[in-house]
Amino acid sequence: MIKIKEAIIVEGKYDKIKLSSILDAVIIVTDGFQIYKDKEKLSLIRHYAETTGIIILTDSDRAGFKIRSFIKGAVKNGKVYNVYAPDIYGKESRKEKPSAEGKLGVEGISPDLLLDAFSKCGIRASDAPENTDLIKKSDLFMLGLSGCSGSSELRRKLQKKLGLPELLSANSLVEVLNTMMNKSELIELMDNFSDR
Repeated sequence: MIKIKEAIIVEGKYDKIKLSSILDAVIIVTDGFQIYKDKEKLSLIRHYAETTGIIILTDSDRAGFKIRSFIKGAVKNGKVYNVYAPDIYGKESRKEKPSAEGKLGVEGISPDLLLDAFSKCGIRASDAPENTDLIKKSDLFMLGLSGCSGSSELRRKLQKKLGLPELLSANSLVEVLNTMMNKSELIELMDNFSDR
């Protein structure tokens, strides 16, 4: 498993499943053109662009390039890397017929070709040590950040302190926090959190 520090933006859940089998990274799914209306997800993408950087990996068809262009335009600050899936004609095994343009999407491309596409764009594996002290949703509950009276207000205060988007759900917060710190660091931060 190759660790990538940047967040990777893909179009669909099957793309995420494919990448998750070869990469250890935060992977954000746009749900195709739904990204145009999803303010929370766009805010999260902007956050990652400004902190770790983002990698856009959409299909190599017209729709994929439209989504890529939209995201690049929506991210004003931070680092944006573009990884391009090669043009390979065929059909994904789960589909009955090929796409309109006849090209394989990210989910249909072999792991070796995907890793080669990352390498061609200058994306290398990170030397960061693996986080074994992961934050779980149950930890948010234990710290009063979910499932308790005043949890949403406490979450908003934490998110503001960390420079995170206000609209993050508890599930999204867990994912983001795990890219920023480990569980011990979160506990220490919450112990020192003023106005609790």
